Amino acid sequence: MSAPAPLARRTAVEGLGTAALVAVVVGSGIQATALTDDVALQLLANSLATVFGLGVLIAFLGPVSGAHFNPAVTLAAWFTGRRTGYGPAPREVAAYVPAQVLGAVAGAALADAMFGEPVVSFSTHDRWAGHLWLGEAVATAGLVWLVFGLARAGRAHLAPLLVASYIGAAYWFTSSTSFANPAVTIGRAFTDTFAGIAPASVLPFLAAQLFGAALGLALVAVCFGRPKPGRAGGAGVPRQPAVPTRSAEESALTS
Repeated sequence: MSAPAPLARRTAVEGLGTAALVAVVVGSGIQATALTDDVALQLLANSLATVFGLGVLIAFLGPVSGAHFNPAVTLAAWFTGRRTGYGPAPREVAAYVPAQVLGAVAGAALADAMFGEPVVSFSTHDRWAGHLWLGEAVATAGLVWLVFGLARAGRAHLAPLLVASYIGAAYWFTSSTSFANPAVTIGRAFTDTFAGIAPASVLPFLAAQLFGAALGLALVAVCFGRPKPGRAGGAGVPRQPAVPTRSAEESALTS
């Protein structure tokens, strides 16, 4: 039996992990645009770096906090676990989400600083279009479907590989290039580089992501059924004071 890490440590890990993820996304975008003018190659470099970085972060930090790095995933974990006792409690959600958002902003600033860009410069990359919002809903739905579906199917140990692979694929098959993460979306508004999003475009993206998360949970219920009371059917931080290992869903969580 091992006690879960203190909430302060888990919250710090969520913030640091999200910061690292955004630094990878933004930094690789800056590097790609410096190396080539071919937009397809820029997106390829950006997506590959994100795949590798995300996989490492899930495997590395998942045992501590569950590696959510994504408010949509944290909220979905709370929603599915509120009756089973295995989801994050409201106080944990209230700690995780601000840490994720602040971490995302810090990660964007760090990436800008590493490449000599203005540390904080609001993006001018307008992403305001209905087909982009649809792309975000699809990307987030697929992410939540995968994360929670892996846990229900007993395959959470594959999360570092499969979640990272899904995000890499979604870069290419969605019109929005798969932000799929409210915190990352907010953080990317603070960099006027390849990966940026104009502040005016952020709110519709957030709405699409939350809708997509709800749709993803519906898909999980259709494919795997609803979690039974007393089982680790919801994702996130368990509320029990001690558990043999972290719940299966926790190690599968991120974007």
